[in-house]
Amino acid sequence: MTHQGIRTTIFIVRHGECIGNREGLFRGRCDFPLNDIGIRQAEALALELKGRGITRIFSSPLSRATETASRIAETCGAQWEIRAGFNNMALGQWEGRPKKEVEEEFPEEWGLWIEHPDRLHIPGSESLSEVQRRAFSNLEHLVHVYAGETIAVVSHRAVIKPLMAACLGLAEPSFWRLHVDTASYSILVHEEKRGYCLTLLNQNRHLAEMVQEWV
Repeated sequence: MTHQGIRTTIFIVRHGECIGNREGLFRGRCDFPLNDIGIRQAEALALELKGRGITRIFSSPLSRATETASRIAETCGAQWEIRAGFNNMALGQWEGRPKKEVEEEFPEEWGLWIEHPDRLHIPGSESLSEVQRRAFSNLEHLVHVYAGETIAVVSHRAVIKPLMAACLGLAEPSFWRLHVDTASYSILVHEEKRGYCLTLLNQNRHLAEMVQEWV
């Protein structure tokens, strides 16, 4: 409890590396598991978060997220569960395809992805605003139910970035103004009267190897 009311701490975690990250593929709902590097990243991340007071972990249902969440939970002695609201953005016909191939086949849509992804609509996919609404709604629920605790959310780049933009009130286009690496973590604190405050972004000091993605 603070003079601003109950304070809740939220660790926002991106899953460890999978082959889709390493090979430059659009992932979406393709269920890539962690690769060997991703497993090592998740184990290093779990040790980094040990002793930070995390009591509950909420994970995307995709295996690269659940494998990361389970390692954190085991090391930190926390409970964890799947929460569909943190699933990755559905990317329709782009899923599982090399980014270079998508750039060549869909030049107009690719231009939106690079400059104004908030305006991008791919057939059979979600928009970033739809992802933002469902992820933020889920986080708001968790902050209410577990007020005063320290919790973690394990999700994906295309979820974490719009989610944090909603928490911080960032205007569009916001997607490329935030960066999160695989197996990195960021920290938000929430107070009843002040709302959300970002206290740490993209902590990756625990990682010995990673691929940074800028598109």
